[in-house]
Amino acid sequence: MRKLWVHLKRFQFDRKGATAIEYGLIMALMTLALIGALASTGKSTGEKWDNVAEKVGTSMEDAGT
Repeated sequence: MRKLWVHLKRFQFDRKGATAIEYGLIMALMTLALIGALASTGKSTGEKWDNVAEKVGTSMEDAGT
């Protein structure tokens, strides 16, 4: 029983696990921010490419007639 108590006391003051959890939470938050930024950028870029494709198609049609 004494060994268990010693291990529990040592675990109580060990901060290595808390630091790892904090870094994990920070990384998760950064990942969510990155996903949001990429999704927004991807949508904007996709709309621009759609606009370019439409203009090229229109130009090709006008050139053919």
